[in-house]
Amino acid sequence: MSRVDDQGRDTYREFTEAVNMKPAELSSWLETDESKQVGWHKGGRSGGGESVGHESGRKIINLLRRKRGDLSEGDYTHMRKVVGYVRRHMAQRPSGDVRDTKWRWSLMNWGHDPLKGPLPAPGGPSRRALDRHGTPPKERRGPGR
Repeated sequence: MSRVDDQGRDTYREFTEAVNMKPAELSSWLETDESKQVGWHKGGRSGGGESVGHESGRKIINLLRRKRGDLSEGDYTHMRKVVGYVRRHMAQRPSGDVRDTKWRWSLMNWGHDPLKGPLPAPGGPSRRALDRHGTPPKERRGPGR
């Protein structure tokens, strides 16, 4: 496998770990007033229009519904943007209950509901590996394996 293939595989894995909302769930969320009232608008708030995160949410739905083999380089670029946003925003988690906060709503526009669980560290074991086995893959291996 080439380095480009490895990067695409890594990007796809990180994207599917960062985006923990299903397409229908994200689509329903994007219809809510809370979803529409958060985020940065390209024309400024007075300029109206859709926020950057809300637009990204629509793109994410499209990406999740497509086959991996049909994804373009532009799609992978957006996936990397999503992963970066989610990681940066998660690092700014406010204290206390975040259930009804603009911080959470903004993340949800990008496909990540922080109430569903933590985001794995970059380069760490995947959420799926942890969910299946409860321990990171390297810790599962015993001596001589």
